[in-house]
Amino acid sequence: FAPDLNSNEEAIEIILEATNNAGYEIGKQVFLALDVAASELFKDGVYHLESEGRTLTAEKMVDYYSALVDKYPIVSIEDGLAENDWDGWVAMNARLSGEIQIVGDDLTVTNITRLQRAIDEKTMNAILIKLNQIGTVSETIDAIALAKANNYGTIISHRSGETEDTIIADFAVAMCAGQIKTGSASRTDRICKYNQLLRIEETLGSAAKFPGIEVLGK
Repeated sequence: FAPDLNSNEEAIEIILEATNNAGYEIGKQVFLALDVAASELFKDGVYHLESEGRTLTAEKMVDYYSALVDKYPIVSIEDGLAENDWDGWVAMNARLSGEIQIVGDDLTVTNITRLQRAIDEKTMNAILIKLNQIGTVSETIDAIALAKANNYGTIISHRSGETEDTIIADFAVAMCAGQIKTGSASRTDRICKYNQLLRIEETLGSAAKFPGIEVLGK
């Protein structure tokens, strides 16, 4: 489902309107997280926002994000810049990391070598974790351990072409990740993960603790 909109901000406004209509309090019960997938926008050294007819440098992209964060209850931005725009990531993290979670997905691909570079260069403060991206459970655990050792937020994520296997729900709890990304409640391959989290909560009882917004990397 992709409505025909005139700008990215219009999409945010629609989400906020829907949230209000559903009776939730924005900025207290509901916050926004953006997955920009900026590598898809990057060509010839600049970022193309085709729907808005704009072309931005990395510096201007960071200015754009900063303005959005000031205006809306955005607490996390994933892949805000292209996967090989390392200098841009350094600038974005320096500008925004004290305010929001800066998540690397395409930048780090659950790979400890790229994660270590991200840590050394101070490019982000959280990592998206995909079990089948790196290939083994042990390598995934190593990536999470390295992230946690450097006070990074960790988000366990589904993948495109997902099935009804619920392992990432169990894995998120087992690793005390605090965050999971598995899409909206629109298909059974997504809903099954949330149902599994509910079953785990029921099993754990009072031992299950909701960490709240404090779990975000900053």
